[in-house]
Amino acid sequence: MNASAIRKVLWIYLLLLVPLALFSARYDAYAIDGDAVAYMDLADLIRGHNLHAAVNGYWHPLYPALLAAAQTVFQTNRWNELGAYYVLNVAIFFLEVGSILLLVHGLVRLRRRLDPAMESLFSGDLLALFSLSLLVIATTRELSLGKVRTDSLLQALILSGVGLLLEALAVEGSAAFVYAGLMGLTLGFAYLTKSFAFLLALLCAAALVSFSVLVCKRRIPTALAQSIVALVAFGVVAGPYIAALSRQHQRFDFGDSGSLNYIWYVSGTEKMHLQQRMTGSFGSATVELKHPEQELMRTPGVYSYTQMQHGTYPPWFDPTYWNDHITAKFSLSRLIARDERNVVLIFRYLLNHPEPLLLLLVLLLTCGRIHWLGRYAWPASGLGILIWGIYSLVNVEERYVTAAYLLILIALFAAVEKQRPHDGTLKLVPSAIMLLFALLPLGAMTRQAAENRRQLSIVGQVPAWRDAQIFGAAEGLRTMGLQPGDSIACIGTIACVNDFYWARVAGVRIVDEIYAPESKHLAMQLDTMANRQLAYDALRSQGAKVIVGAFDPGEMNNAHPATEGWQRLGETRYYALRLSPKSQVMP
Repeated sequence: MNASAIRKVLWIYLLLLVPLALFSARYDAYAIDGDAVAYMDLADLIRGHNLHAAVNGYWHPLYPALLAAAQTVFQTNRWNELGAYYVLNVAIFFLEVGSILLLVHGLVRLRRRLDPAMESLFSGDLLALFSLSLLVIATTRELSLGKVRTDSLLQALILSGVGLLLEALAVEGSAAFVYAGLMGLTLGFAYLTKSFAFLLALLCAAALVSFSVLVCKRRIPTALAQSIVALVAFGVVAGPYIAALSRQHQRFDFGDSGSLNYIWYVSGTEKMHLQQRMTGSFGSATVELKHPEQELMRTPGVYSYTQMQHGTYPPWFDPTYWNDHITAKFSLSRLIARDERNVVLIFRYLLNHPEPLLLLLVLLLTCGRIHWLGRYAWPASGLGILIWGIYSLVNVEERYVTAAYLLILIALFAAVEKQRPHDGTLKLVPSAIMLLFALLPLGAMTRQAAENRRQLSIVGQVPAWRDAQIFGAAEGLRTMGLQPGDSIACIGTIACVNDFYWARVAGVRIVDEIYAPESKHLAMQLDTMANRQLAYDALRSQGAKVIVGAFDPGEMNNAHPATEGWQRLGETRYYALRLSPKSQVMP
């Protein structure tokens, strides 16, 4: 295919993404978790101009601010807000599309400057087509349009930041300073999305200096000046929030999500409901809790969160508050053990994304070879490797490392050059293979959305986000007479930790909890629970009107006397027990 034909295909591909993304979002299955609810709670505070309460060392403010904007534009309430968030996620998806195009443009531009004689196997348009197909694959697998999370937004800003870095390296004069400044601003917004970008901004600034001097042969003062411009621009965006966090925590603080995850996953410290007396749960960390959860009872564990005035489920609304003054200690044995697990996760991720690796193998066997000295690919691939390496020290999740994977792969494919001799037949192979590769993910996205639509029509769940369990539980609480703003309690991992969006929909706050870590057979756990009546009394003393748990409906019978008095919330697995003094509770 000639360049004109490939450009037309790219435009058609971009136009096809619009209806397909909207179709996919419309029928994407319910996928709300505790992270999503925390972001929504922050959005409420931002929309209400309660910015002081929205300063949070674990969840950063840019994505909640966008959620707040969606609330305002669509005039939502808690019963229909998810539809607005899905539309926002579609907009973020197209921001990712733009970031991919910017990254590819920067790669091609830098390639032309550093190695103009190289006969690349892929033109810029063909490389863009390939890169967009990788984005579609990632969106259908780990960056779902139905997930209210920051990962897609962070990925868009990371790819844009690296793309602007490449542009700054590809040009000279004042234009390089402009791109450096834009890179800093972009990474500043990435930091407002997630604290990880603070470290990434430093890495990009270092890459700008080192690559400018060593490869682009710029004078050291010029390279340093460009890096300073980038860091100043970053500080203009990120500085006020860093100052607010530092003031809140009485120390320099740019965010604690990384340190807390290290404490939980490497140090082995208990993640929730940690008390100063629980020395066996400290792992290798030093624990001097400044704001521990109020422990009302030890057996069973009953905890109160009334000291925090915000959040549907306060322990996860701001984990940095409850875990303040926990300090990690380096433990080589624990780090090695965690890294062994992360290596397994890395291989699992690669095996879950075999298509581009197989494509690269086919191309190398037929018509291409990797230009290992392609210096233009080093910044993007190097930063991708560093991002993946940083996450590999703590916790590898697919949604975390997708941006790194895209950076590495796109840079690697940009470094594939033509084999010689290159006859007329082989000239068609790259275009044909890449076109087929790009169309397959579109077909998969369409098929998955159509299947979701079919399944939802069978169960009568339209729109897709109106999960019957969640909204049925919220409606059940309303039927029981609960009002927005009421305080309630919960029991069990499902109702308290894994899936508590029902509480937000109903407008109630979980202020107390009976800790029951085993999620199955909650009725049996109630039967054998010591001091059960005293635990209920403790919840009453904190003002909780009901206690909600997720039960197996088949176990709510006379065989489990402790379930007497529990009222099923609609046709869901959630049940509620009134905690007013007049409630009838089996001793």
